[in-house]
Amino acid sequence: MAPQKLDGTATAAAIKAELAERVAALAERGVTPGLGTLLVGEDPGSTWYVAGKHRDCAEVGIASIREDLPESATQEDIEAAVTRLNEDPACTGFIVQLPLPQGIDTHRVLELIDPDKDADGLHPTNLGRLVLRIAEPVESSLPCTPKGIIELIERHGVDLAGKHVVVVGRGTTVGRSIGLLLTRKDVNATVTLCHTGTADLASHTREADVIVAAAGVPGIISGDMVKDGAVLVDVGVSRVTDPDTGKSKVAGDIASDAVERSSWYSPNPGGVGPMTRAMLLANVVEASERKAGIR
Repeated sequence: MAPQKLDGTATAAAIKAELAERVAALAERGVTPGLGTLLVGEDPGSTWYVAGKHRDCAEVGIASIREDLPESATQEDIEAAVTRLNEDPACTGFIVQLPLPQGIDTHRVLELIDPDKDADGLHPTNLGRLVLRIAEPVESSLPCTPKGIIELIERHGVDLAGKHVVVVGRGTTVGRSIGLLLTRKDVNATVTLCHTGTADLASHTREADVIVAAAGVPGIISGDMVKDGAVLVDVGVSRVTDPDTGKSKVAGDIASDAVERSSWYSPNPGGVGPMTRAMLLANVVEASERKAGIR
């Protein structure tokens, strides 16, 4: 059978429609969720990404709160902006857009975020809660991209229970955190974590029922590295030069010959990216529901 697409764009649209209904229910209680962003500088990619998050908010009825600082902002300026968002009652949750300018202590900034307002789900306190809660409910934000990956797979009818998932990549956003979600009892997958330093990577990926490729290395997963019928989730984003046009284009971690052998695959772009943005909104709505006592 031909590989089937894990359509992140369509799935994210369905989730946003559901969130709009939940936001409307909160409004009936006099509650309006608010997403804050802290952007430092004018990096084009970061500016575009933050603008997209606020468009998403408008789409589902979430209020937008912006803290935009110049590239010259000092550590003290940035920390003061974090404090303002922590103390703003209209802000349910917020994110600090990365990367921050050179010379800024990023870890210090991120750790100053109130864990209850951590919309990304990557605050050390919230990751610690995820480590400790194997079967119990996690009453704090979950990491957006791992949460989105699992939602994308399960909403297409693929059961992860008992599956062997090989994760390629050890970054905080995906590689180091997704195993915590996949091995919770409500998902019940078995996880092997690999990375660019893994010896004989193919020996691991050939045994995988599901491969989550998040190394940021174009085509690192080739056709001879996957078994027939595997589920392939392409998270890595790199830019390469198109040999035909000479222009820069986005490239994922999974090569086209690997996709041909899969049962399900996520396109890149159009797969995990839209799901990450949808889960950011979901984290904010869920935080509002917890505060309102309806979750």
